[in-house]
Amino acid sequence: MTTITCIEDLRVLAQRRVPRMFYDYADAGSWTESTYRANSGDFAPIKFRQRVAVNLENRSLASTMVGQAVAMPVALAPTGLTGMQHADGEILAARAAEQFGVPFTLSTMSICSIEDVAAHTTQPFWFQLYVMKDRAFIERLIERAKAAGCSALVLTLDLQVLGQRHKDLRNGLSAPPRLTAANLLNMAGKPRWCLGMLGTRRRGFGNIIGHATSVSDMSSLSAWTQQQFDLSLSWHDVEWIKRRWGGKLIIKGIMDAEDARLAAASGADALIVSNHGGRQLDGAQSSIGALPAIAAAVGGQIEVHMDGGIRSGQDVIKALALGARGVYIGRPFLYGLGALGQAGVSKCLDIIRNELDLTMAFCGLRDVTRVDHNILLPGSF
Repeated sequence: MTTITCIEDLRVLAQRRVPRMFYDYADAGSWTESTYRANSGDFAPIKFRQRVAVNLENRSLASTMVGQAVAMPVALAPTGLTGMQHADGEILAARAAEQFGVPFTLSTMSICSIEDVAAHTTQPFWFQLYVMKDRAFIERLIERAKAAGCSALVLTLDLQVLGQRHKDLRNGLSAPPRLTAANLLNMAGKPRWCLGMLGTRRRGFGNIIGHATSVSDMSSLSAWTQQQFDLSLSWHDVEWIKRRWGGKLIIKGIMDAEDARLAAASGADALIVSNHGGRQLDGAQSSIGALPAIAAAVGGQIEVHMDGGIRSGQDVIKALALGARGVYIGRPFLYGLGALGQAGVSKCLDIIRNELDLTMAFCGLRDVTRVDHNILLPGSF
């Protein structure tokens, strides 16, 4: 791993090692992918003010997110099908996050179940929830997350309808992959991935199969999922979930200042400025572009977090400077996972930490909690 120096190195290696349909699932957006590209591209014009001749001893990246101590203000984002990037992927990513000291967020659409991850970690993790029509199933999911000791619930609100993701449609995305001639030919060139999958029993959606009514296998899951998107989702449902959960609540998918004010009024502990990684509404604003107005509107009432487009520690500190209390990384840790398993996730976090630390030092600061817009060049943001 000595030749891996940045997140892009992990991405290139993951692309070689992960079957095309799962690599494309992680590394793609909806429609023309304009928002997916903007998420990362819109960081580039933001420029730093470099400072010199200041004391840079004893620097600290320690902070908190929803009251939880973190080694740096970064969490692993909830990502579906993580266990298809690498066998037992959610377990490996959770272990890497635990060892590093940052939160891991398990997706409802994970391969490894809530119970799987809880059995292989010693610290609480966060759980991400989609609201589906089957409210009894949602209640059971919440209770399972409580039983597993999850310390925060991340409620995603921007998936009432599914964005059109051309690569997933072309690839015939499924978990496990259908054994078509094209898929078999592609997987033949990914021996590490294949051996890992042969060695695990976790190849389906562990939180759903056997837990949702009438879903006992992959064939019944597809029909169930298509019927579960809840077009009537409202803030009343958020209130109901908050009461059922009773713990720290983070609302994900906020891209508008008015929605941010509603999130703050709901009693949630934090919101995430997020456009679902550019995988929902193509043509929407980038997350970093939406962040300043949202932070200005509600930053004093609720913690503001952000995800989308982060590929470096420099991106992290730019988001902090523009009002985020913490950020989430999805694709970067998936690249690490697909490339090298748990060691790759750890390498991803090390890269982010080192870049964040060095950039903070060049900007003349020693404490990440003191980062604000003053480290940025006026007129560049």
